[in-house]
Amino acid sequence: MSLRRGDLAADDFEDALRQLQPGAGFQFVPAEAREASLQATLAAAPPGDLWLFGYGSLMWAPAIEHQGSAAGLLRGWHRRFCLWTHLGRGTIEAPGLVLGLERGGACRGLAFRIARDRAEEELRLVWRREMLTGGYCPRWVSIETPEGPIRAVTFVINRDGARYAGRLCDERTAATIAGAEGHLGSCRDYLEEAIRALDMLGIRDRYLDRLRRKVAACAVADPRHP
Repeated sequence: MSLRRGDLAADDFEDALRQLQPGAGFQFVPAEAREASLQATLAAAPPGDLWLFGYGSLMWAPAIEHQGSAAGLLRGWHRRFCLWTHLGRGTIEAPGLVLGLERGGACRGLAFRIARDRAEEELRLVWRREMLTGGYCPRWVSIETPEGPIRAVTFVINRDGARYAGRLCDERTAATIAGAEGHLGSCRDYLEEAIRALDMLGIRDRYLDRLRRKVAACAVADPRHP
């Protein structure tokens, strides 16, 4: 399994995920509820092509057909490792952490433009990826880009969700990232990919840089981590 387009589009995508971690301590959101969420989001979309704002793995692996992208600034939300993952970057026994958007501050990322006539099909793949377990809530936000402001849909953390980690201290976050690994790879690689994607946009994220240093310190302290 991966987050490649072909896997996301496969009819057996959800069944394959269940087989990876049988007995996982969370429930998948029913397909009907996800579809209703998608349709409500599309109904609230502004005219013209749609924009999708990525701040985590969507930046380096969008897995959708898009017409272009633009670096953007989202105000009022900040990037944080605040969502437990028991599949992609962790296990039931040793869950990992991935990024979500928390209230306050600002976040720079990458916005993707999706042709209007392809929006429903492409976003349905995104919903399969981001909305399977109720970890996020879709939200229309204002993004500042070099070409001017745009409205984009993004995924903010669901504070009522079972996988919400809360505001963990840097030390616990780094220790988790240093040791967690799942079928998509390690949390350390996820952190490095996020930093690399932002570097390519000329963006520095001090929070991620700080975590990288702390994760490296964890690796030195624990020789089991290369």
